Amino acid sequence: MSDRATQLSAFVLVLVLISVLGFSAVRWRRAGELSSLDEWGLGGRRFGTWTTWFLIGGDLYTAYTFVAVPAIVFGSGALGFFALPYTVILYPLVYLTVVRLWSVSRALGLVTPADFVRVRYGSRALACLVAVTGLAATVPYLALQLAGISSVLSTMGITGHGAITVAFAVVAAYTYRSGMRAPAVIAIVKDVLITGLVIVSLLWIPSRLGGWDHVFDTARAGFAASPQSSDGILLHGDDHLQYVTLALGSALALFLYPHMTTSLLAAADRNTVKRTLAALPAYSLLLGLIALFGYLALAAGVTPLPDASGQPDPTTVVPLLFQGMFPPWLAGIAFAALGIAALVPAAVMSIAAGNLVTRNLYREYVNPLATDAQEARVSKVASLFSKAGALALVVVADPQLSVGLQLAGGVLVLQTLPAIALGLYTRWFHRFGLVAGLVAGLAAGLVMLYLIDDPAHGRAHFAASAFPLADLGLPTGATVYAGLLALIVNLVVAGLVTALLRARGVPDGPDITSPDDYLSDPGRRMGVRGPRSDTDPPVGSRKSV
Repeated sequence: MSDRATQLSAFVLVLVLISVLGFSAVRWRRAGELSSLDEWGLGGRRFGTWTTWFLIGGDLYTAYTFVAVPAIVFGSGALGFFALPYTVILYPLVYLTVVRLWSVSRALGLVTPADFVRVRYGSRALACLVAVTGLAATVPYLALQLAGISSVLSTMGITGHGAITVAFAVVAAYTYRSGMRAPAVIAIVKDVLITGLVIVSLLWIPSRLGGWDHVFDTARAGFAASPQSSDGILLHGDDHLQYVTLALGSALALFLYPHMTTSLLAAADRNTVKRTLAALPAYSLLLGLIALFGYLALAAGVTPLPDASGQPDPTTVVPLLFQGMFPPWLAGIAFAALGIAALVPAAVMSIAAGNLVTRNLYREYVNPLATDAQEARVSKVASLFSKAGALALVVVADPQLSVGLQLAGGVLVLQTLPAIALGLYTRWFHRFGLVAGLVAGLAAGLVMLYLIDDPAHGRAHFAASAFPLADLGLPTGATVYAGLLALIVNLVVAGLVTALLRARGVPDGPDITSPDDYLSDPGRRMGVRGPRSDTDPPVGSRKSV
């Protein structure tokens, strides 16, 4: 058997086993039929600490993370390590907000972040804007999982879109059948494989390249010869502001993505959420080790494969590194681990998108009296359409378009921070002020992204998220994360409009939540194993609508 056939056989075998696990997950910890969003879309809200930890890790650390972060390090050096401080910043921020969001969501039977906005501000328009923004940010992110699988397949010599279509069809099938239970079970296998892969790689590959001293010396020499002034083992002066703002903006944006909230709302009780968030920084250590693959690829002399447009595709450097350094059977398993790292977040993202469509569009505007079973059916169908839309982005459009749209998605979803995160602590903002701020922030972000070009790769618009401060008339060569600038516009407009409306006595929408809702723990009284008592609030109740 040839090396390529051995790689492909190992790859297919692992993915087949994972698919069987995904279909079988429908029976895992199941209390009844999957005929409600609580059961299908949130796993019955009964996941314990370990399951939630694996699920969130599998959801946040995607296949694209594992190939893109080393690719940035491969191409630019130190700038690629922005992902480390941003995950360190992320978890305390999430702890301050999501624990409260979990409590109020469980108390009122909320399923999406837009559900919270609806009951907090009594505004259908604001909730709809938040939901649509979440959808616009999620679908390109889902498409990037295709990019991760595509880089693996192209390394094995598989071109075209047939294999990607089959892979996502299988994901769609077991997600439709098993709901949130499928990615929860697969995430455990995924993390075990990825952790083992990282340990083996960092022990085996440097030993074949002459040790870590040689690896870093080779990287330093390569960056010194690069025509790009920002490349290097260390950051250059003009890169500091971009590094800091990108880390902070990415941290603020990540926990606002609907799939992040969906994973956490599946936790069994408030303490489960706290323990999970306290343990998540362990993934930051793993991410830092994965980033080192970029330096290993430089030392190994990896040359990226060309993409469909003929440009070098840096996301192929990690698969190529594994292919060149590992025996064929181990390379095949490594490729399968990267593939699984795409399947878990793809499933959760599509479920989150389906929940948004069902709760905040279908039930709000089409069928306010929808039954639990109808909601579940609509969410399943909507999740299929979200996957189809992501597939279309990759199959029909330029592969780099999905990257640009995902960058835009991060900027856009960050604009929901005032309504969601600040809304968990204060009701000062007027609903019309939040609508005006959100629209202004979205417009400002899109304009800035449109103006960012990349002449080196022939991209005139939406080429990156680093906005040059010189375009604002400032005498500097520094850049800043466009999402933070847009958020400043958002907050200023929301604050000014709110102050004006408050001064004129314009009535605000009703707030259905109570202070106790933000600290309640109905899940703890329900218990993970025992039955729910008659005095507990009904899970999935419609008190909020």
